[in-house]
Amino acid sequence: MATAAKHRLTAQEYRALERKAETRSEFIDGEMFAMAGGTRRHSLIAANLIGELRARLKGKTCQVFTSDMRIKVEATGLYAYPDAQVACGRLRFEDSLEDVLLNPKVIFEVLSPSTATWDRGKFSHYQQIESLTDYVLVWQDVWLLEHYTRQQDDTWRAEVLTGAKATLSLTSIKVRVPLREIYSNAGLKAGVLPPEQFTATYLKR
Repeated sequence: MATAAKHRLTAQEYRALERKAETRSEFIDGEMFAMAGGTRRHSLIAANLIGELRARLKGKTCQVFTSDMRIKVEATGLYAYPDAQVACGRLRFEDSLEDVLLNPKVIFEVLSPSTATWDRGKFSHYQQIESLTDYVLVWQDVWLLEHYTRQQDDTWRAEVLTGAKATLSLTSIKVRVPLREIYSNAGLKAGVLPPEQFTATYLKR
């Protein structure tokens, strides 16, 4: 007996469902993917990061958004909720509700073992956003950031930052954030590396 084909949602159907939902889901290729809740440390690191960005961007033309702001990659159709993002100048939204941003400049994802593979996979979509200059992956169980910067030839340069003396430098928005501020009160010792199996999970592509 033939199996009924699974109904694939349109972007319009997804937006309608998402705007009524009590929980958030990301969307690609007609399917919705529910987002898991975060840990105390995940939430704290994201809050630290947003607070530091907000303080450093005060008075400038850039705005900082929390994970409540959904983005859309127009070239691929991905809808996602980054943990934090910065957009500058004239903001573009999908419609008048202004709940789907189209032109972020910097995107941050705080990694956990359960989301690392998905967050890394989204980078292939994020690269298609013309306005995007920086993508930052923030590990939540060790003082370590992966910073990807768009080059003039449209390739991406990768940089790994680790330890209490390291500083994230976002040249495109003229902001520098020390890792000691990002990991403040997170209960982590700088310089301590995670177990091999944990690292393998984070770095899985």
